[in-house]
Amino acid sequence: MGGQVRDHLVVPPGLLGTSSAAALVAGATACCQLPALPPVAAAWTGCAVGLLLWLLRWRGRWLGMLLIGCGWAAMHGHWALAAQLPPQDPPRDQLLTGTVIDLPEHHPTYSRFLLRIADGPELPVALRGRRVQVYWSAPFARPSARPSTQPAAEEKRHSVQAGSRWQLPLRLRAPRSRINPGGFDGERHALLLGITATGSVRDGGNAREIAPSTGLGAWRERMSARISAALQRPTSRFIAALALGDTRGLSDTDWEQLRALGLTHLIAISGFHVGLVAGGVALMASLLWRCTRLLPMLLPRPIAVALAAAVGAACYALVAGLALPTVRTALMIVVVALARCGRRRMAWGQSLALAAFATLLVAPLSVLVAGFWLSFGGVLWLLWCLPGGGRPEGGLRGILKPFFAAQGVATLALLPLGISLFGQASRIGPLVNLPVVPWWSLVVVPLALLGTALEALHAGLGQWLWQLADWSFALSWRWLQPLSEWSGAVWWLPEAPRWTLPLALLGVFWWLLPRGRGGVLAAPLLCLPLLWPSRGAPAAGEVELLVMDVGQGTAVLVRTATHVLLYDLGPPGAGSDAGERVVVPTLRALGTGPPQRVMLSHGDADHAGGLPGVRAAFPEVPVSAPLGAGIAVATPCHGGQRWNWDGVDLQVLHPAPRHAERGNESSCVLRIATAHGAVLLAGDIGTSSEAALLRGDRAALAAQVVLVPHHGSAGSSSAAWVAAVSPRLALVSAGHRNRFRHPRAEVVARWHAVGAEVLNTAESGAVRVWLGGQGLQVREQRAHAGRWWDAAGRTRAAAILSVDKQAAAGPEG
Repeated sequence: MGGQVRDHLVVPPGLLGTSSAAALVAGATACCQLPALPPVAAAWTGCAVGLLLWLLRWRGRWLGMLLIGCGWAAMHGHWALAAQLPPQDPPRDQLLTGTVIDLPEHHPTYSRFLLRIADGPELPVALRGRRVQVYWSAPFARPSARPSTQPAAEEKRHSVQAGSRWQLPLRLRAPRSRINPGGFDGERHALLLGITATGSVRDGGNAREIAPSTGLGAWRERMSARISAALQRPTSRFIAALALGDTRGLSDTDWEQLRALGLTHLIAISGFHVGLVAGGVALMASLLWRCTRLLPMLLPRPIAVALAAAVGAACYALVAGLALPTVRTALMIVVVALARCGRRRMAWGQSLALAAFATLLVAPLSVLVAGFWLSFGGVLWLLWCLPGGGRPEGGLRGILKPFFAAQGVATLALLPLGISLFGQASRIGPLVNLPVVPWWSLVVVPLALLGTALEALHAGLGQWLWQLADWSFALSWRWLQPLSEWSGAVWWLPEAPRWTLPLALLGVFWWLLPRGRGGVLAAPLLCLPLLWPSRGAPAAGEVELLVMDVGQGTAVLVRTATHVLLYDLGPPGAGSDAGERVVVPTLRALGTGPPQRVMLSHGDADHAGGLPGVRAAFPEVPVSAPLGAGIAVATPCHGGQRWNWDGVDLQVLHPAPRHAERGNESSCVLRIATAHGAVLLAGDIGTSSEAALLRGDRAALAAQVVLVPHHGSAGSSSAAWVAAVSPRLALVSAGHRNRFRHPRAEVVARWHAVGAEVLNTAESGAVRVWLGGQGLQVREQRAHAGRWWDAAGRTRAAAILSVDKQAAAGPEG
């Protein structure tokens, strides 16, 4: 690195130096990690004071940039929250006109796309010019749809294209997602994309296209269709992804294979692809200037090459849909090009600092995106570790040595970031990347991009290059697919506390220090808390319960010291069910391993719909369900079954053997008894099944924790049943603002009357309960996650804090 500094004229440390850039990143990151944003007044004050400290000539000007980063991120956070519909507002029906601004995803049962609302005086101010995430379900999936309008509505749904203008009757809601350990944070995703609301089309027959597709989005969609038509091969979807960033054709299986191979960073358009385009355009400009005499007289060749690289990077970022990785790389190239035009050479470290300034001053919330850290972090590690001076070695050794060194540094240095952000790592990724990175990046991607450029000039001109790119890709994909099917290819790791990431990065930094100063043995110890975090399993005789947030349905994890049971698996879904979307990621985040048993209370879709996803991840897991539930390869579940795990007694109380009931009344009721109390999981039983249980062993119904029957419906939780159970904690698994109005107010009142605290996953997110030597402990995921963009979570955390203060104050307080 030292040689690199000596060989360049470096911008002196100052206003835009590397220390200021690092302080800006640190300030924005610190602000975004807070559970609540600083007040607007404090944010403005921080920006003003920081600007003053930054402009003063002193060594601590980085401190001013730290305050600017924190204050500026807080302001953008407040603006982003203000642009969304208030989460407490009920859904509203609105007839909206807008433009489709991304490539719409069409599936058999639904379509999804972003709509930018037109700025009309007849619209509420909160919606003018905003973005809405639209979901358009198939007409046959909505019982209220009239049969006569189904074909027309279905045809309209599939005719939605990027760049077209539509008038749509929408039901709008504030962005909201389900909150579970290891789950996808849809609310953060909506915040970063500037989505004001989510809208569902209420009557597809009344939807109307106002203007056909135009603009860049329409061009991308047409070009993607040309790729599919020209190739007509299974791998054509990968060429569309590499050339245009269009990943709509990639299935869940494709992404699973890419994750197993460690190649997800290559398949969609990334910063490296932008660099390839910029380098290619710069090379062509250089050749053109060398071949003519007139052009160098009009504009010096170095300046022309720099401008060509900047224009190529900017145009390609537009073609790729302005994805954040492409924008970051384009900014970096533009910054270097402008410095070059000023006849001043700039060190790459300084270029990276200016790119960070350009990114965060425009969008300081970018620090919430994984790609920000992977792209900037990767370049930083390479700049610091790889030699920047000295005479390069000649021959093949001089080419391969830097490549393998860069690959090794990137693999090792980015491993902690990848594990912390995604909870996984590919065991075979480092080896697979060695041949695939140069082949895809230097052969497949250039052919795909050149074919797209020629096709843009004239239809049909680039098809032979697309075919060559597809042949080159298929040549490698043929031997990569068997590798991806190895069961041990992906290394899943449990969620670790936040403090483990900086500790692991410090360990990697220490490890990669020059020879003689690196901690070859001691440094890996700093990575252990991230790589092998505590799984927090209960002690013998204790039990842990996790009621997952699956919407209108039920999915419960029961864990003892060495065993795991899943009680219900949540509802099905469009594209993926709750088992794949919620249950399996939760198990991996907690590090529980495969479950020893799955018990389905009954066969209704909101309880058993996630079974395919769980069976796909754990094919050997045994499943039990009531007779007549319609579950394939399931053993009967009935009263009298009893077993013991790690000192915890599990007993099925209902239904009776050879029962004749079907549906809700056949639900398996499971009692989990420990020396510290009992848990009762009641499925969807109604008052008749409750009465039958009351006529039996009434004492067996008493429990400290109960899963409220049938999501708190009016046909369950009778007064006698509630009195017999008399829990301290009653848990409801229900969807937010569900159409059944579960839990019913009178049901909640009955549980409150016996002294139970009622928690609903719709407000609390996943609810985690421990019953052990320290008594009954509860954690609500929304409140525990500490996300400032979650108004419901902040409200719930404040309520918990208020209750805790009142309890600490005692009766007199």
